[in-house]
Amino acid sequence: MDKELIIRSSSSAVDFALIKDGKLVELHKEEDDSNFAVGDIFIAKIRKAVPGLNAAFVNVGYTKDGFLHYHDLGPQISSLLKFVKRVSTGKLKDYSLQNFTFEKDIDKDGSISEVLKSNQSLLVQVMKEPISTKGPRISSELSLPGRYIVLVPFSNRVSVSQKIESKEEKDRLKRLVKSIKPKGFGVIVRTVAEGRKVAELDRDLQNLLGRWTTMCKKLYKAPHPSKVLGELNRASSILRDVFNDSFTSICVDDETLYAQIKDIVAEIAPNKESIVKLHQSNVPIFEKFGIERQIKTSFGRTVSMSKGAYLIIEHTEAMHVIDVNSGNRSNKAKNQEETALEVNLISASEIARQLRLRDMGGIIVVDFIDMNKAENRKALFDHLREEMSDDKAKHKILPPSKFGLIQITRQRVRPETNIKTREENPNGTGEIEAPIIVIDKIKTDLERLIKKNHKKITLSTHPFIAAFLTRGFPSPRSQWFFDHKRWVKILPRDAYTYMEYHFHDKNGEVLE
Repeated sequence: MDKELIIRSSSSAVDFALIKDGKLVELHKEEDDSNFAVGDIFIAKIRKAVPGLNAAFVNVGYTKDGFLHYHDLGPQISSLLKFVKRVSTGKLKDYSLQNFTFEKDIDKDGSISEVLKSNQSLLVQVMKEPISTKGPRISSELSLPGRYIVLVPFSNRVSVSQKIESKEEKDRLKRLVKSIKPKGFGVIVRTVAEGRKVAELDRDLQNLLGRWTTMCKKLYKAPHPSKVLGELNRASSILRDVFNDSFTSICVDDETLYAQIKDIVAEIAPNKESIVKLHQSNVPIFEKFGIERQIKTSFGRTVSMSKGAYLIIEHTEAMHVIDVNSGNRSNKAKNQEETALEVNLISASEIARQLRLRDMGGIIVVDFIDMNKAENRKALFDHLREEMSDDKAKHKILPPSKFGLIQITRQRVRPETNIKTREENPNGTGEIEAPIIVIDKIKTDLERLIKKNHKKITLSTHPFIAAFLTRGFPSPRSQWFFDHKRWVKILPRDAYTYMEYHFHDKNGEVLE
């Protein structure tokens, strides 16, 4: 399995594309004006507590107040409030928590009004970015993520990622962390720490303690609200969270960013430093790696897949609905059940990719093609779980219902990635699908006709599309000949609209 990270830089934003085996699986954008990234920590004031919701609204500088529920306070909220008050007024200058006297944990079923009062100063961390009409979701149970561990102030608990299966390795990591962990801080050991030495864990820990100290120094007389600790830039956080030994290439088109990425990789994986490369071609980096084409074909309402199958993706305020369609398929030597299973398995892989690519969250309902056999439904369920195992967002998949529906819940922490794929109609008003999509549709329809054993095929299409299909070497038409050993005659038709095309047989009859 090859994993590549392609990074495109511009004056206002940096785009990150994660490619797995040639397919785009994640797309991120870091913009200069991003004020509320997940993980940012703010010093803020409580606006008001609302007992009916058992939550408080907190002024974090956004147009809508941040929402802080009682269950997101953390058991040591009283200690945090005391610490923030003493540091903000300059009475406490030792930020290590070594000699700090902790308060009693709050009751897990208590009331918000017993803990928080209006105008209190508090440190809060962004859990969800502002989405739609909602302000950011925040928590006062702080955590500082590193490469191998997550540092949790005002805690003494040590826990290890459940994805590390070996009990001996879990015990080893817990023992190592307990030997280096400072008093007053809890530690969560991440999956990538598996097999690491104590020196590597300690280096990560010291780096996080340094960030904690830097943040605390900003609290003295800090204006409210203000950001006191920003999440790492997107390049660093992506590498921290997803980078592993399966990465084969990281390609960057900006020299300054290239140097930064190289330094980060040299620190977290010195043996992989050589995979970082600077893109110096005149061809734009996203064009070179086929990412622009994949963006155009992956973000529309209809998503085409192999063998003629396709998805229809609809969005509502409350949920996302995905409909699986088999398309025009030949069922030679296959019964309906086998065809349904094949299409469903292809669709499950694409759905897992789409959820990550669009960063879809909340409730997702998938209408797969009905299958009668229980073993086929189980095979589909297991395959979907396997395909989503790489997804970093927390998610849960329910088994297929008797109607063929599978329900998925997926954590939503930032707005869904929504890219416009339709373009202005050059022949008049309104919008049309991107021309690159019609090329893919023509190719899919041609493959279907060839499978039906049509011999002489003529394609009639708009002159612009005809020119694109016949120019250059190898032209798309030449590539069709190499792939299928079938020459397709192409006729430019001035009367056709931009996206119109038809296939004809040797007698001029339209082929469906």
